[in-house]
Amino acid sequence: MTRTLRRALWLLCLLPGIARADDRPGIVINPSHVDKVYKAAIQRFAGSNDALAGVVSDAIKDGLEFSGLFSVISPAAFLESTKSPALASAGAPNCPNWRQIDTDGLVQGEVEQGPEGVRATFRLYDVARCSVLVRDKRFTARNDEARRLGKAIADEIVGAFTGVRGVSDTELAFVSNRGGSKEIWVMDADGDNPRAATRNRSLSSFPDWDPSGNAVVYTSYRYHNRPSLFLVARGPNSPGRILAGIDGGKPIYRGVFDHTGRKLAIVMSSGGNTEIFSVERGGGGLERLTNNKAIDVSPTWSPDGNRLAFVSDRTGSPQVYVMNADGSDERRLTFNGSYNTAPAWSPDGKWIAYETQIGGQFDIWRIDPEGQANGPLITHPRSDEHPAWSPDSRLLAFQSTRRGRFDIYVLDVDHPNAEPRRITDGGENTNPAWGPYRR
Repeated sequence: MTRTLRRALWLLCLLPGIARADDRPGIVINPSHVDKVYKAAIQRFAGSNDALAGVVSDAIKDGLEFSGLFSVISPAAFLESTKSPALASAGAPNCPNWRQIDTDGLVQGEVEQGPEGVRATFRLYDVARCSVLVRDKRFTARNDEARRLGKAIADEIVGAFTGVRGVSDTELAFVSNRGGSKEIWVMDADGDNPRAATRNRSLSSFPDWDPSGNAVVYTSYRYHNRPSLFLVARGPNSPGRILAGIDGGKPIYRGVFDHTGRKLAIVMSSGGNTEIFSVERGGGGLERLTNNKAIDVSPTWSPDGNRLAFVSDRTGSPQVYVMNADGSDERRLTFNGSYNTAPAWSPDGKWIAYETQIGGQFDIWRIDPEGQANGPLITHPRSDEHPAWSPDSRLLAFQSTRRGRFDIYVLDVDHPNAEPRRITDGGENTNPAWGPYRR
């Protein structure tokens, strides 16, 4: 195999393991388990448009169940009305009747539709204490985004009970060939509302979100059939190709934003090698971070922007490394396994998920940034690859061939033995990138 071909295959994460690196003993962790599942009762929201109230109420149910932290009680079990009272005239609920059916949280609310769109207001009770946890919080959205209101309410309910907001009202970008060519797509976190973000009719890959949630940077070969970075944004006008002139216009294989959105780590060809650089969003301040004859790829920022994890084969096989944001203090992080790639730093900073080759397939492991604790998260006879964390660091999206072709799945990392949820259908779906909380 030629050096050029080896590089190309490496960048696409298709090359089998080459040579086994020396192993170093490590602490293997067992993932934690969170056994508490809250039970929620949702009274169908009040409002003049009953169908719209049903859409919002159903979306709250779906959002709570997507969290993995709530089960929703069937209205058939209610000892009180299945419909919410108007909030302005509602008195305290009959908490003993709600406790009798094991309710932890009671959700009431109302929906209104006006010229500005849909408005939903909700109230949340802690039934055990018969006290209000959230009083009359209001959300608004366009008329065609009623389900978003319900998911936003569900995320608030998760936050009220756990202290960390839920993520059902977030989005994932991914790559799909369902339209014939590999394009960037976007969908809701639970797989709803998939829509094409690009129509390049060219190979597109490696999406990554701007921290504002308003744009996605990705790699495409649409420009002279060479890898370049492009930006697709919400709204009618997207910037298109970015960083076109840096360092003489050399090929750029991948770009990822730091936590501010003002800087990117990029993988760029330099002197026949693939190296990692940092650069300002507008193209200034180019700084080389790695400099050796190995292949250095797959950068991922720490949430504070002070460090980067990346992949290098400088010891003979791909392994995960970490370094400071200026390229100093490079050190190897993974020593277990001979082929470790695709690191993803969790938003809470505690873990780096990565894929590791086990026999002929890949599993997903996690390691702490200091390399002291390391262990499997997702294992299966088929390949599980390319992990991507949710903004709350509780869920992990990944691509898998469990059905014989690549689809995207979501797993609660606190319940790794649970069956992951498949959220794509149709074509091959890869490269998930979880977006930030919507603003």
